[in-house]
Formats: sequence, structure tokens, C-alpha cells
Amino acid sequence: MSVRRKRHRVTILAVMAVLAMLVALLPVGAAGAEGDAEDVEYWLTILHNNDGESALLPSEVLTEDDEFVGYEGGVAYFARARRDAQRAARSAGQASIFVSSGDNFLASPSFSASIADGVWYDAMALDTLDYDAIDLGNHDFDFGPDVLASFISEGFRSPGEPPYLSANLDFSLELNLQTLVDAGVIAASTTVTKNGEVIGIVGATTPVLPTISSPRDVIVNDVLPVVQDEVDALTAAGVEIIVFISHLQDIDGDILLASELHDVDVMVAGGGDELLANDDDLLLPSDSPDDIFGPYPMIATDADGNTVPIVTTSGQYGYLGQLVVGFDAQGNVVEIDEDSSGPRRIVSDHFRDGVRPYGGLNDAVVGPVSDFIADLAANVIGTSEVDLDGVRGNVRSTETNEGNLIADSQRWQATQLAGEFGVPEPDVALQNGGGIRNDDIIPAGDFTELDTFDMVPFPNFVTVFPEITRAQFKEILENAVSRTQDGDIPGGTGRFGQVSGIAFTYSAAGTAQVIDADTGDITTPGTRIQDVTLDDGTVLVSGGSVVAGDPISLAITDFLARGGDQYPFGDAEFTVLGVSYQQALSNYIQADTATDGLGGLISAADYPEGGEGRIVELP
Repeated sequence: MSVRRKRHRVTILAVMAVLAMLVALLPVGAAGAEGDAEDVEYWLTILHNNDGESALLPSEVLTEDDEFVGYEGGVAYFARARRDAQRAARSAGQASIFVSSGDNFLASPSFSASIADGVWYDAMALDTLDYDAIDLGNHDFDFGPDVLASFISEGFRSPGEPPYLSANLDFSLELNLQTLVDAGVIAASTTVTKNGEVIGIVGATTPVLPTISSPRDVIVNDVLPVVQDEVDALTAAGVEIIVFISHLQDIDGDILLASELHDVDVMVAGGGDELLANDDDLLLPSDSPDDIFGPYPMIATDADGNTVPIVTTSGQYGYLGQLVVGFDAQGNVVEIDEDSSGPRRIVSDHFRDGVRPYGGLNDAVVGPVSDFIADLAANVIGTSEVDLDGVRGNVRSTETNEGNLIADSQRWQATQLAGEFGVPEPDVALQNGGGIRNDDIIPAGDFTELDTFDMVPFPNFVTVFPEITRAQFKEILENAVSRTQDGDIPGGTGRFGQVSGIAFTYSAAGTAQVIDADTGDITTPGTRIQDVTLDDGTVLVSGGSVVAGDPISLAITDFLARGGDQYPFGDAEFTVLGVSYQQALSNYIQADTATDGLGGLISAADYPEGGEGRIVELP
């Protein structure tokens, strides 16, 4: 079958992956538990998902001949599967809870429908899904604290039901969010009573939040001590069953954290997009056995030597996780029902295991979002002579023609607005790979407004630094190539820079720049950047050494200007131009060639496949 491309994040250190493989070899059986079936006093079904990321619409499944087979994913189908699973647990006499482990919305065409229509469609969907608790992920802060506060307070019929959780975030300097904390809508933990048993749920958010999102003045604390304090408070209050939901970016982080925690019974991870499944689990048509990261559940060992099941899903409403756990009278995990546990794929009733969509969500959410996206798709703004490469692993590790197009659009837009804002025309532009989100190849042919939203959906605005010294610019480029190789992060990270106005070479054999996560100071200067030359032939760096000369002006997004992805701008002054990078891309493609726009044509000559040598990695 030829099906949609799934986004699979590759953010795991090689040594961590080895650890995960070793942990996966621990016996599952009865969850590696020390008791027997007859010890079970209480059964709990934990339904879960994570990284819904505004993937509200289902995707078509097609044969190789482009014949329609059915749908996969989509929040309306997910809602029906969730309801069916809850009813099955009830029929079996089991209690159930339902939790999300973060990234509950994401900049995307679907989320743009909310902004355009003034309706929080994702919040309506989350409200209908009826979670017991929702963890805060990094993408939940992408539009800033005020949008998150509005999303929570205005999008739910009864804010605080469910509560949003994160034990390690301090909102005291963000009034709108702190108001929700004071009202109990945002909390460190919550308790729910199911079949007479009190269950504690504790949340946590990745400690690298400030460098990968826009939390502004939200204070991010270390995860371990505050989570343990919250767990201790719950156990002191007599709560015997504790579920930890987190968004730590990969399941290996949860495995390591488990080894230092006491009294956590089950962990539900988020942010890594890992697919956990066993041999008999049905996968989405777009997935294959090669995509499986590990078994469901994975088993870790806590600080007291107890086994802890850890689960996650690959996100985008593609799977509903279901972990059926048996507890003894003291609240210890003693068994996992392997027959009933696992990821349930979300497919339409065209498949034998599929479901019908939940009608309420189909009408209130899926319909209007589909209409909005259809309008974007119908608005053709240009033609591309060449396939554009926006595949996640490529834009985060090497030059691509799509990356060049986006960087060029920002330099062009800043040039057009320079006089109006009193800033110099930029010499250079830089776009981080993490801000390019379509994760696919856009084929040659009609280019639509929807394509621009798919490519660059965040609320990032074109920004100009009027004066960046050459030495600082080298530091900026060192950050861009600091995490590109095995031993850094396989496949690169979002900080990798696509550029316009320059060509540069770098060597992975050089020392990678290291920046202190707390202070933003460069603790290890990088030596990877070798040569940097402006398009006009001006040499900025030669043989790894900065060439003396005038500073340069730089166009970039405000996310990076404010320190996102650890870009080391320090106290350098910048001006935000008031045009989003999506608008800049759309404007550049449509603008007349008399203004150096593309006149509606993305040519193969200007944007050849594989790029044009702006970035060269030396042997």
C-alpha cells in the first residue's frame, strides 16, 4: 500500500537506545511483577495517548494504484475507539482512567483553522474525549503562555475538568497561567477515585522547554526532586496507586528517571513518538514492524528495585494505548493482562478492526477544520518545477532545496521591509530545521497556500539583527552544526540551520560547541565551522579563523532571536518585522520578479534537488 508518511522523531542518543534495548529484555510476563494472579485485588485499565499535535483529521489509506481503502487516525475515530475501550473495561468490572502525556496541539493548518475561526477546535476535541488528566508538553507553549491560557480557559466547557498537570513548572511570573493554577485548573498532580480506589496522577514537562518552545517567564525546575516530592505527598495522604504522566521528549528519559524514583507504579511517556507494540498487535497501514521501538509495555526498575511498566504511543491520534494492570491490596503492581494490553490502532470501519467516527466531533470539529484546509488547498499560489525536500531528518542535518527556499523568503521579506522598520537590508538569513514541519517531499506541480502552512506553521515572525559581529556569527553557525552527527543526536536536531546569502563549510571532526542550558553561556567553543563566504564574495571565516571586517545584518525568526534552540545572540538588539515566516514564504513565491520575488515559479535552476552547495560537510 502507498500511504501517508508518518512522522517519526529520531532524538535518542545511541547509548540511550542501547539502554532501552536492554531494558526491553527484562521479563514482562506478569509485568516482571513479583505477585501472582490470585494476589490481584484491583484491576485498572489505563487508556492513554500523547502528541495528538492537532492531527484532528483522518488520513486516507490508498493502494499502490491509488484506490481508496479506508482511513487511519483522526480524532473522531479515536474518540469512538476510546469510548469502546472504556465500555469494555466497565463490562469486565475494571476501573479505567484516561490520560494524555502532552503536546495536545501544534502549529499546523488544523490549528490555523482555530485561529481563523476563533474556535479552539483542539480544546473541543480534548473536552469531548473526557480525560482524567492532561500533561503539558513543549508544543503546548509554542504560541506563548497567553495562548495556552486562553486555550485552557476558553476551550473547555468546565475548565479544570480535566486538570492540566506539570509538577516541575512554576507559573508564578505568568499571571494568566498562575490564575489557572490558583483555580486548580493547572496543578502538579491530581487524584481520581475509580471503583472506590484513589489514584494519584503526577505530571512533568521536559526541562529543555525554554530552548525548544516559547514559555516566556515560566520557570522550569529539575524534574526528579519536584516529582518525588509530589509522589511523597500523595503517599503520605494514603494514596497507594500512583501514575506518572510526562513529556520528557523520549521514553529513555522516563526509563532513567524511573531508576531514581520511589513509589511510582506506572509511567506514561510522551514526546518521543516511539511505537511500542508486540508481535500480535495490528499496526497502522502506514507503519511497519521496522517502526517498532520496543515491546508494550517496556519495563524499568525503580530506586527500590521494583519493576515499573512504561508505555507511550507514537502520537497523532494514530493509536490508543491500553495498559491493564493488576494491583495487590497494598497498591503494588503484581500483574499485567497481556491479552488486553497494547496499542489499538485507529482505523475506520473499512477495516475489520475499525470503528465509525464519533458523530459529535465529526460535526463540530472535523467538518469545519476540513473546510478550512480545503480552502487553503484550493488556493494555488505558484508552480514548482522541482520536488521540495522537507523531510525531517534532512532539514535537520543537511542543506535541502526546501530549506533554501524558506531561508531565501525571509531574507527577501526583510529586504522589502527594511526601510519601513529602519533596519539595514539583511546580508544573511538563517532558518532552523526544527521550524520546518511538513516532513515530506512536496512534489513538483501546483504549489498551494496549504503547502506554506504545512512547511512553516509556527507563530514565528521575521526578525532582523542589524549588527552581528563576524565572531558572533561564527558562534551562531557553530550552534547550527553542533548536533549533527552520531554521538551528538542521530539525524540532527532542530537547531541545524538552513541558510541564505552565504555558503559555508564545516567539519564534524571539529569540536562541537557546548552551551550551558541554564545561563546560555558558551562553555566549549566550537571548531567545526571552517569557511564562510557571503554571496558577494566577502570572506567572513577562513580556515576556521574569523576574518576581520564589518559586522553583518541577519534575518531570522523571533523564536531563534530570543534564544530558541540555544542560539547564542546574547544581548544583541533585534527588530521584529510583524510578518510571520509563513506569510514571508507565501509573499516571496507570489511577488513579482521586479521585486526579486519568484513570480509564482519555484524553478529547478534556483532550487535544484539536493541544494546548490550552500552548506558543505568536509570529509
